[in-house]
Amino acid sequence: MKCSMDKFSNHVKNILHGFFLAIGTTIAEPSTILPLIVNYFGGSSMLVGFFAALLRGGAIVVQLFAAFHAQTYKLMMPYLRRIFFIRFLSWFLIGIAIILFGENYPNLTLASIGFGLFMFSFSAGFAAIYFREIMAKIFSHKFRGKTMAYRQFFSAVGGLVSGALAAWILESFEPPQSYGYLFIISSFIMGFGYLAFASVDEPVKEEVSKKESTFGKFLQNSYAILRADKNLQIQVTTFLLAYGYLIALPFIILDAQQKIDLDGIAIGSLITTQMVGAMLSNFLWGTLSGRGHNALTAKISIMLQMVAIVLAANASSLYEYMFIFFLVGASIDGNRIASSNLILKIAPAEKRPVYIALQMNIVSLGMFFSIAGGVILHFFNYATLYSSSFVVLFFALYLSFKIKTLEHDAL
Repeated sequence: MKCSMDKFSNHVKNILHGFFLAIGTTIAEPSTILPLIVNYFGGSSMLVGFFAALLRGGAIVVQLFAAFHAQTYKLMMPYLRRIFFIRFLSWFLIGIAIILFGENYPNLTLASIGFGLFMFSFSAGFAAIYFREIMAKIFSHKFRGKTMAYRQFFSAVGGLVSGALAAWILESFEPPQSYGYLFIISSFIMGFGYLAFASVDEPVKEEVSKKESTFGKFLQNSYAILRADKNLQIQVTTFLLAYGYLIALPFIILDAQQKIDLDGIAIGSLITTQMVGAMLSNFLWGTLSGRGHNALTAKISIMLQMVAIVLAANASSLYEYMFIFFLVGASIDGNRIASSNLILKIAPAEKRPVYIALQMNIVSLGMFFSIAGGVILHFFNYATLYSSSFVVLFFALYLSFKIKTLEHDAL
């Protein structure tokens, strides 16, 4: 009903959440600043890959468990607010640990960063289920594409702000204090986004499932759903392989560091161009999604990632790397909006948390591709790294042409 769907106030709060969250998390972008922080404290390429995977993929282990309980919840917001607090605290304490231990205890600092990233990402496993379920309840399918495009546009604007803020902090303070300040300041900025979404007007859900007697029984039923739904199988495999760009992405900045002078301003410029790519691309993604062409959005995004990987293998100037990160920003947002809308479209309302958890759980395994990238780079070279990433993305593109949705994408 119109009174509970597509409210303008919820639309604004969704955008504000994305904007402030982007400012906060871009501070430790796994493709730019995080590898440099890990490298500064003596971490190897394998540790860089592990931390990048930790930030993106720590949520995997709890998503199905969260869905097991969430399928019976009539309201998600009370649980989501608790998760918001945990995520704020985790991010804030990383900054405190860097300032306290970074000067004299590099190994303890790396351990503290790893633990903070794990808690931040682990809690996201619950947040992702609650957040998407709320989005499905408060926005209709076509308006959801519009609000997510707006959210991602302003998230990119937040990324621009973050890039400028990161450049100023990195230029104004010496490491490791500068890294600590990045996390502390951004945690409070992130908090504004949490407060905004925590005030969303969530309607009570009537179509809830009866929870299975045990979590093991729930896993059996979830597996049965996956085996029975061919569209779901193709969809999750496509978006899993679409994370193939992560095999190379965290190491592009380290490759660039060997070829060009990367000072604070240059690093800020790369973050900025990545966010500009995300921001501008959302005009395209929003238009395509609003017309029901989410599978097309996925195809274009994967192709942009392939182009970025090819360019990275041959780049030798700051401007070339800026263009690479521009394409990365555009493609990440395209894949995100396509995967979110496709799963919400094919999932039955009463089983929506389960469908969301299945896709996110399987697809999120791709977030650990950066670990494979670290191993490849450790034993081989950048040419092998980029080639491996390209091959995985090629298979993702191939499968994307087999996606069939209830939207009847015009292809």
